[in-house]
Amino acid sequence: MIQKKSDPNYKVIAENRRARFDYAIADDLECGIQLMGSEVKSLRIGQSNIAESYATVDNGELWLVNAYIAPYEQAMFGHEDRRRRKLLVSRKELSRLWSETQRKGMTLVPLVMYFNHRGMAKIKIGIAKGKQAHDKRESEAKRDWGRQKQRLLKDNR
Repeated sequence: MIQKKSDPNYKVIAENRRARFDYAIADDLECGIQLMGSEVKSLRIGQSNIAESYATVDNGELWLVNAYIAPYEQAMFGHEDRRRRKLLVSRKELSRLWSETQRKGMTLVPLVMYFNHRGMAKIKIGIAKGKQAHDKRESEAKRDWGRQKQRLLKDNR
């Protein structure tokens, strides 16, 4: 069996682990990000956070709001660390995202930011609905039961 080589360009920069706990993700979409040079350099060394950020559709454009990318020390022309960044999607996807967010309770949540196999910065946006406290308890109970089931199956072997 031939083992697939890991791609040296693919690298996860930031992950929003809390999103899957706080939201029920209905669908996800890969988007490009419009970045400045110093932001790309900062992302290459892994200094970013998307945990408190969200995406929004304004004036026919998709924006990433409140994502943190640390300032790059060696840059001649720096950047603002929490500025609004434009996300790049097709018009068809943009209209679909806008119509989804107009429904009650739906929002756009960033799930993971990464460099793809070509070395381009991408972000995966999830179309999500906020979970209530009882939904969170239910998903936690399912996760615990899955772990317990795996332990029992492992012990019975």
